[in-house]
Amino acid sequence: MHVLLLRIEELVWKKYLEDRRKNMSTIKIKQVKSRIGAPIDQKRTLDALGLRKINRVVEHEATPSILGMVEKVKHLVQVIK
Repeated sequence: MHVLLLRIEELVWKKYLEDRRKNMSTIKIKQVKSRIGAPIDQKRTLDALGLRKINRVVEHEATPSILGMVEKVKHLVQVIK
């Protein structure tokens, strides 16, 4: 009984995440300038976004936290919609 209940909760959670992902828009972010000379907090923000080299593109959901991170390093990146 306990295992069945956990399985049902797992399925409900997966369904919730899939529905949320369908409703959430995504943005592509491309690093266009070097991180050399940037403050450490901006370098860490680029790392958190997954950008480690110039001309790399990553795709993230357009959540407020991701958009805030992009705003912080907007002079180093380009947003592709």
